[in-house]
Amino acid sequence: MNSHQIVAIDVSALAAPEPMERILDALDALPPGGRLQVLIHREPFPLYEILDRRGYAHRTMRRPDARYDLEIEAMACSAP
Repeated sequence: MNSHQIVAIDVSALAAPEPMERILDALDALPPGGRLQVLIHREPFPLYEILDRRGYAHRTMRRPDARYDLEIEAMACSAP
């Protein structure tokens, strides 16, 4: 069984552009096979295109407290 590192960050109290900067920095430091879990105060629409271009899979779920859980992981294979 493979054990992949999960890194969790909470950027829900930060003002723009700091949440995106922190997320991108965390992704740069993420080990191969790692997963980033983010708690954020709004749905990060501008981030989705960046993640898609960089080959990351992402899922976003709205929480009952109106914040969002964002999970990001590298895809197994990226198209050229």
